[in-house]
Amino acid sequence: MDGTAEGNGDVGAGGAIYDYGDIYDLIYKGGGKDYGFEASTVAHHIRKRNPGADSVLDVGCGTGGHLGYLANEFSHVEGIDYTEGMLAECRKNLPEIPVHMADMRDFRLERRFDAVVSLFNVVGNVADRDELDATLASFTRHLVAGGVIVVEPWWFEENFTPDHIGSSLTTFGDTTVARVSHSVREGRTTRMDVHCVIGEPGKGVRHFSYEHVMALFRQEDYEAAFTRAGCSVEYIEGAYPGPGLFVGVRRGRGGRVMGSDALRTHGSSTGRR
Repeated sequence: MDGTAEGNGDVGAGGAIYDYGDIYDLIYKGGGKDYGFEASTVAHHIRKRNPGADSVLDVGCGTGGHLGYLANEFSHVEGIDYTEGMLAECRKNLPEIPVHMADMRDFRLERRFDAVVSLFNVVGNVADRDELDATLASFTRHLVAGGVIVVEPWWFEENFTPDHIGSSLTTFGDTTVARVSHSVREGRTTRMDVHCVIGEPGKGVRHFSYEHVMALFRQEDYEAAFTRAGCSVEYIEGAYPGPGLFVGVRRGRGGRVMGSDALRTHGSSTGRR
């Protein structure tokens, strides 16, 4: 997710798309991404393994695309994200839902959840297997015993398509956004060069570009990370768009969260909204 942006105007002055939640929403929500279907699918897999689940943490919640729909499925939801631009838009869209700025590799909230989800390939933003392990350990640390983790991975080493060109053209209201990306493989990473052009009355046409680097893992690498974190794991494909889902269940007894006895089972999280 680290990257630099170049361009004219106020967009792209020092950050990637994740610094501009309103533009991000134009690209994906305006472009027809079906957050409602995806959240419903995730809720189904959570309840299949934990029928009484009623609290969910969305890691990498972004502007709240999935979070709002998850709030219709569960009585208590919260979100975390690493980028203030995304959280600012999320707070505007969903002011009633607590969201926190935090790093998925080592975050600590003051409660545990029946489920932790991380969607839209967020876990691909780690650098290596050690960071993947740390991320899964953080997720597990915030689960009650029998709690469920649902992760949408990035593409696997074995099915990544190099030299891929992605594109979208979205118009919402008076604003049009065109996005073009080029993905190449560099070792065990994907490097995407992304260009966005935004046309808007009163502002004219603006352009910015950024680089997005994602880690490439094998399916077995993800499964091993779940196991090391103390979870069972199942890989599901076909019922969810993109590279599928990993669904894990935390092992353990008595509700103790592995590696963090200081966390409370009940109570509201404290943190920025």
